[in-house]
Amino acid sequence: MQNRKGKALVWLRNDLRVNDQTSLFKATQVHEHVIGLYCFDLDHYKKTEWGFKKTGAFRTQFLIESINQLQSDLNKINISLIITVGNTVDLISQWVNKLEVTDIYFQNEWTKEEHENEKALRKRLSPSINFHSHYDQFLFHPDELPTDISNLPEVFTVFRKQCEKESSVRPCLPSPTLMSMSNLLGESFSCPTLSELGLEETKQHVNSAFPFKGGSLAGKERIDDYFWKSKKLSFYKQTRNGLVGLDYSSKFSAWLSNGSLSSRQLYWEVKSYEKEIQKNQSTYWMIFELIWRDYFKYISLKHQNKIFLIGGILQRNYKWKKDSNNIHKWITGTTREPFVNANMLELAQTGWMSNRGRQNVASYFSKELLLDWRIGAAYFESQLIDYDVHSNYGNWMYVSGVGNDPRDRKFNVQFQAERYDNDGKFQRIWNQKTLFE
Repeated sequence: MQNRKGKALVWLRNDLRVNDQTSLFKATQVHEHVIGLYCFDLDHYKKTEWGFKKTGAFRTQFLIESINQLQSDLNKINISLIITVGNTVDLISQWVNKLEVTDIYFQNEWTKEEHENEKALRKRLSPSINFHSHYDQFLFHPDELPTDISNLPEVFTVFRKQCEKESSVRPCLPSPTLMSMSNLLGESFSCPTLSELGLEETKQHVNSAFPFKGGSLAGKERIDDYFWKSKKLSFYKQTRNGLVGLDYSSKFSAWLSNGSLSSRQLYWEVKSYEKEIQKNQSTYWMIFELIWRDYFKYISLKHQNKIFLIGGILQRNYKWKKDSNNIHKWITGTTREPFVNANMLELAQTGWMSNRGRQNVASYFSKELLLDWRIGAAYFESQLIDYDVHSNYGNWMYVSGVGNDPRDRKFNVQFQAERYDNDGKFQRIWNQKTLFE
């Protein structure tokens, strides 16, 4: 530890892993003492104006599991994790002052709430505190892009082709340095329970397509199973529009969403699979989907808070409704469309919905019911285990005709049901009579 000095705090948000984690890697290279901190901000668990919690029980349970795993992983390299509940800015400020922290490391976030927290924290703390932020959530790092963010293409295909031709994916970072044993905190920390956050306990549904746990270990086990044991990756392109079962899709989005896995880790695992097992359209399609994920992050980085405006990034002046009766029917799965209902019931019962389902229920909400798409996006934010602000709002804008779809399509829900659930199995599993009789 020669020449290392000062105490560093790693402020963890959506980067809940130890490996390939820039903030942890850099902090442990420089400082003698490193402490992690995660805050369950109570603002995230308040009721929205539409009557549901901003963050619901399924996503919170997955988050708690992820934090528990992170705490265990950090302990192995002698880094303590402070787990707090309350106001993020207040609590970080208190710990920085109490521990006499000199440097704060964190993943750069730019959406409204996250940016406001960072701005308030910088204002609250002494100017002597050094802030170190890093873009750590991309497949293609901003410095590797072929174009400036301000000139980012508004069509995904153009972006993808540019990146595939001119950009490269950085290698994963080495594991952080093992730190010297220290007991700076003098206390241990644990996650709050769901009830302490004002949420009801969850129960895993027997038909859940997502029966997985949160955390980096569970994410790596899923990679091992989906890639190396079952070799389902080789058939991903053919099965990805499925509706029933564990393996019609990879389900990696949940671990990616809170940073238990990095997109770089997945990319390089795919490349290893291509070398050792098989390279085909399906292995490419996994990377294709990671690029989509990057694209929505860059769209929000370029357009900032326009992604939350009713007119979206196109500023289109549609006449949106806020009909509470139709919103309630959509949420409770009691619309006139059985396929929409089935997907919404699955979401309510499990915190999961297939990609095919998401597109259909969002299109029905915005294009058929003509409801303010942001209400639907907020409900997804509450319910989805794999909620990611950029992908969620990017996809909702796309489907609602205020985003990056150059064709402004509308889904024919009945046709979609016939095509993707032609035997009716999915709709038989998820219907009001089966669930509530």
